[in-house]
Amino acid sequence: MSEKTENPTVLHLAQMSMNRSHPFRIEPDAPDMARMAEDLGILALKKVRLEGAMHPDDGENWKLEARLGATVVQSCVVTLDPVTTRIDEEIVRKFRKDWPGVDTDMEEIEMPEDETIDPLSDQIDLWAVLQEAIALALPPYPRSTGTPSENAQYAPPGVTPMTDADAKPFAALAKLKGQLKDGD
Repeated sequence: MSEKTENPTVLHLAQMSMNRSHPFRIEPDAPDMARMAEDLGILALKKVRLEGAMHPDDGENWKLEARLGATVVQSCVVTLDPVTTRIDEEIVRKFRKDWPGVDTDMEEIEMPEDETIDPLSDQIDLWAVLQEAIALALPPYPRSTGTPSENAQYAPPGVTPMTDADAKPFAALAKLKGQLKDGD
């Protein structure tokens, strides 16, 4: 029978003092970065660090403030060549006891305006915070240096591709109006 090991990236709030801040630092090793890169659907992660502190905030609530630093390698959306990007971001998350829970009978739920607010639970998984922060910071359309930024046009053989100008309904009307004036 294996002995249960404590996960150092999980903060158990019941064991933390509400009278002081609790610093943390996460620097995944190479195998962890490889697993995270695979989970994120990117080529690689290098030099990842999440460093900050959990602070007591307004009674029973908590606030996480941290600095994310990571080097990510993604495929270029045009050439599929590797594209390396450096991410440096401030991360703020507010864990609130009074955050409304999700009622499964409700068809809709209104999200708070403040996107940094999360429901307070008995533990905070810093690994999940790290992975989510990287996912949100990834460039959506990474491009290799020197890759042309022309718009791609696709159409079946023998058909002229539609352009942005063709998609504007009033452009065709203006063209017809011009033809009518010329015919008068």
